[in-house]
Amino acid sequence: MDIYTAIDRLTWLCEYIPALIGAIPEAELAGKSTPEKWSKKEILGHLIDSAANNHQRFIRIQSEDEPVIFYNQNDWVGLSQHQVMDPAQLIATWKYYNLHLASIAKAISPENLGRYGIGRDGQKHTLKWYFDDYVDHMEHHLRQIVAY
Repeated sequence: MDIYTAIDRLTWLCEYIPALIGAIPEAELAGKSTPEKWSKKEILGHLIDSAANNHQRFIRIQSEDEPVIFYNQNDWVGLSQHQVMDPAQLIATWKYYNLHLASIAKAISPENLGRYGIGRDGQKHTLKWYFDDYVDHMEHHLRQIVAY
């Protein structure tokens, strides 16, 4: 099992995407198509929330026996108040938290990549699967914010 491709993708995103998001006008970042939909700021905030929850996942799967880890993403976005935060703070937090996760991933021993965690759906997945899925999920949401 190898997660270096996903680590490289994550690192590339952290270096390339902040300037693209930073070039988006504040009104566009904060705009919502409907009151129920997330703004681009909230999508970026969701990615920070995802980083926080996956940080736990990447550590706990290595140190616990099949931990169950999930969160209510809508509650996290609403309670974190990403919509009213300074865009530069959101961008920097997203970038540096994900560089931190890339460093953590580089330190995962190969035997730990096959350890399991359990998500909201009750299904077991390996740590490698969760890391790959994390980067795929991020790319999906980043494409909702910017074209790259």
